[in-house]
Amino acid sequence: MNKKVIITGASGGFGKLITLQLLADGHQVAATMRGVSGKNKSVAEELKNAGAIVVEIDVTSDDSVNNGVQEVMEKLGGLDVLINNAGLGVMGIQELFTTDDMKALFDINVFGVHRMSRAVLPYLRKQGKGLIVNISSLLGRITIPFYGPYNATKWAVEAMSENSRSELSQFGIETCIVEPGGYPTSFMTNLMTPSDDSRNGSYGDFVHAPKASFEGFEAALKSNPAQNPENVATAVANLLDMPHGERPFRTVVDNMGMGDHIKGYNDHLAKVTEGIYEAFGTSQLLKVKV
Repeated sequence: MNKKVIITGASGGFGKLITLQLLADGHQVAATMRGVSGKNKSVAEELKNAGAIVVEIDVTSDDSVNNGVQEVMEKLGGLDVLINNAGLGVMGIQELFTTDDMKALFDINVFGVHRMSRAVLPYLRKQGKGLIVNISSLLGRITIPFYGPYNATKWAVEAMSENSRSELSQFGIETCIVEPGGYPTSFMTNLMTPSDDSRNGSYGDFVHAPKASFEGFEAALKSNPAQNPENVATAVANLLDMPHGERPFRTVVDNMGMGDHIKGYNDHLAKVTEGIYEAFGTSQLLKVKV
């Protein structure tokens, strides 16, 4: 069934791929990004030509989010799905990131998700139905050295999604998380690094470890063509096609050996969560009202 969708971070990476896949599937898509008439003008035109409505939204700005969402709903004539995709990765030793670095990262990866959700939820609650898809990461479930601040933001998105799932279910609003592994997209070429290098010397040769680790991961990606970023777009499209209220809460998308371990972790947590909710008599909150 055709759905009206808004997605953030559509200028590249997963966002662009998801947008193109959903358009191909017949959905109406509002692709949002920064720099529609500036640095992202060419991709904005490409998505428009593919059938998307392109709207300027900076997820770090309340006014931009609120105005952009209003424009989207007017142009689409409503809204069914929010896909929170905009995000920024990092590479570096955690101590070397400044507090301002951390604030900037959380403003995009965490507060951006919250802003977008707050902007659409009054409408979705009023119509009694909706879907929120939050693009998380396997690094929202486990940690790997040199991605610490990013880990922290994605763990936060996972927690926010857990709460949305239960707090919104009785209003007919379904929450889903997609957890990709690492993929060769533009996301990998736009990583935040520490802005203060004054402590580098105290780490000795270890200060070069993040770069070496990243180069090793890039090599692993090149040798594994199955780790195709199109897989993530397909996973999101499949979620939209499923019956409302029957979608899996978490979807892992990975072909590099981490995904199977995370699936087991997720299955165990699901059972723990169900048991706790049952103990408190709130198990109905885990089921979307349809």
